[in-house]
Amino acid sequence: MKRIQQLSRQLINQIAAGEVIERPASVVKELVENSIDAGATKIEVEVSKDCLSIRVSDNGSGIHPDDIELAFLKHATSKISSSKDLFDIHTMGFRGEALASIISIAKVTCTTRTKDFETGTKVECEESNVKKSPFGCAIGTTMEIKDLFYNTPVRQKFLKSERTELAAIAELLQSIAIANPNVSICLISDGKTPVKTSGSGDLLCVLTEIYSNSIANELKKINKKDELSKLHTTGFCSTPEFTRSTKKSIYVFVNNRVVKCPVILKAIDTAYKNMLPTGKYPFVCINLAIPPYDVDVNVHPTKREVRYKNPNQIFNFIYSSILDAIASYNENETKKNDNIVLPFGNYNSIKKTETTKETAQDDDDAVYLGDIAFERIQENNEKLVDEISSNSNAAEETASFAITPQQINLNIEQQTKIEENINIIGQYRNTYILFEENEELKIVDQHIADERYIFENLQKQLSSTNAQIASQLLLISDVISLEPEEVSLLMEHTEKLEKFGFSIEQISEKEIVFKKIPQVISHIKVKDILSDIMENLHGDLNNLEEKILVTMSCKAAVKAGAELNLWQMEELIKKWKTTKMPYTCPHGRPIVHTFSEKEIAAFFHRNV
Repeated sequence: MKRIQQLSRQLINQIAAGEVIERPASVVKELVENSIDAGATKIEVEVSKDCLSIRVSDNGSGIHPDDIELAFLKHATSKISSSKDLFDIHTMGFRGEALASIISIAKVTCTTRTKDFETGTKVECEESNVKKSPFGCAIGTTMEIKDLFYNTPVRQKFLKSERTELAAIAELLQSIAIANPNVSICLISDGKTPVKTSGSGDLLCVLTEIYSNSIANELKKINKKDELSKLHTTGFCSTPEFTRSTKKSIYVFVNNRVVKCPVILKAIDTAYKNMLPTGKYPFVCINLAIPPYDVDVNVHPTKREVRYKNPNQIFNFIYSSILDAIASYNENETKKNDNIVLPFGNYNSIKKTETTKETAQDDDDAVYLGDIAFERIQENNEKLVDEISSNSNAAEETASFAITPQQINLNIEQQTKIEENINIIGQYRNTYILFEENEELKIVDQHIADERYIFENLQKQLSSTNAQIASQLLLISDVISLEPEEVSLLMEHTEKLEKFGFSIEQISEKEIVFKKIPQVISHIKVKDILSDIMENLHGDLNNLEEKILVTMSCKAAVKAGAELNLWQMEELIKKWKTTKMPYTCPHGRPIVHTFSEKEIAAFFHRNV
């Protein structure tokens, strides 16, 4: 083994640079964040075609000429001065590593001037050596990076294609622009401007500048504040009708810092669960304002990772913030926080356990959500079925509402009225309900609209401690034969199934019998119910409760092909519009499709 020796300063900086500077986008990130810390309101980034030469200029406060050489030394910074400052960080940078890392792997020229001086300063850096000279320039700072990774060719070989590296820079600047809507950011490459924002201070305006004007109609505003914990979320999220094919349109910020935060990402996924089809993702940009002493950003040199004192609290706060934004069909009807039902299961699906607040704090990397308490029954979702059955004297075992208008003699004065601006037109193929609302034509899938309503009502029924879904006693029930392992699996979960209105008795090693089933699906054959239960038990047991509710609501909902009379259609639409998530069914299928008058008129070449 060779003798131990002290590494040179240049080699030390190159090793450290590997942690901070991974690719050209890393250089852009560090320099742009420095510009924001300097109070810049306008930042221009210009990159060469190969992305190995970068120029970042700003109109910030500049660097004092006496500090300019010190700025390029490792662990030299103006942003913190003591260990206490690590727990009260209000700037993007603070470690004092970026500039020292950059000059060790690239040729850097910096020109800067503060408002207190008539002339500026020019600094040329190569191989970690710094040379300073007077220079005339405007107030602010310009960093020119040339020949990136020129002395570390191995790192250069690991870079992706020129287009990929430019895309990474553009995505980074988009994120920073969204996090700082009051800063004008412009990216120039090969004479084009892939990213350009005005710095108007209006987040929605920035989003339309980055994407398009049409996106504004698809977004709901996020604005939730907790005075006690001093948490505040702001931003926008899309309705479940507006989806993306990747997660690239999910922007997460903590105190305006772009971060990769599993806690927040999981909260967003959970909020949109059962609302989006498989493989589709929402558009979300959310900023969490949190007291600096409750979050640790000094986890990694890139400062992209954070840890919280109470991750469980953060998860629930983000989750409820998203639901607050999308829960109501009309913004003025948005439900209050105390009406939001927390999700089933745990944030960390691997660590399924009940935990106290102190336990969660002991392990910053793990987030736990204990078993959610359920509320008592608030209303019987079978009320409509019972009313129709009593009026028609029908004894058929059906919840499909397939009752002809002649079977029910309804007094118009006694009918439940829905909003005056809704006009039911009729059914199409006994599956889709057509109605007019606010000068728009809307088509609703009757099955999945009813499924959404039933699903949310079942959630409410299970919202209180020790609550159970109302069950129906079976006077006569068939004996069902199963494999011994299936009987064993079923009996292991009898206590949980009882909460959902199921009562199952084992009569032999291979036979069971249902004593009770939930009222909401009392019209379904027991064998069909059992097959769905077994399918859920054989699959992933995470969020088992929610899967059972989804199955029950699907079985109980009015079926496609069921003929409905006008009153039944009105009732179904009215109840569907009271749901918190009226966009998709629990499986993620869209419920309603809207045609504007302008869109219809355009098809027929009419002027509106």
